[in-house]
Amino acid sequence: MPSLTAVGIIVLVLLIAAALFLMYEIGKIVGEKRATDKFPEAKKVAVQRSRSVLSGMFAELLAPYLPNFPFSPTEAKFIGAPIDFLVFKGMDAQFIEEVIFVEVKSGSARLNHNEHSLKDAIDNKRVRWHEHRVPSPITHSPGTATESAL
Repeated sequence: MPSLTAVGIIVLVLLIAAALFLMYEIGKIVGEKRATDKFPEAKKVAVQRSRSVLSGMFAELLAPYLPNFPFSPTEAKFIGAPIDFLVFKGMDAQFIEEVIFVEVKSGSARLNHNEHSLKDAIDNKRVRWHEHRVPSPITHSPGTATESAL
């Protein structure tokens, strides 16, 4: 029986590794094909849901510029989450008389849990003002007039 040389062993190991890799890739392709064939309806539903979500997001961004939006688009500021817009009614006239929280929905979409709880907080007047001041050393670099005056 002939003995294997070091080169022969390396070639044998490489052939085994290549065969294992090839079997893995073939198995992956076959598995993906089976999954695609097995769940075509689920795939259709997922694609439709994704389209609905994307069109809803697009509608949210365009809402202030559509004809039936009841507020001035220049007074509406997009927030995104947990509410779509804050409208500062009167800002165009330089006197804000009201702040309005606006959630844009399309189709049969409903408020989620966070949106419901925000609506409840607003309806029950659990809204307040807070002014936060950042310490001067954080906002001014050393040697500026503001810090030297301290």
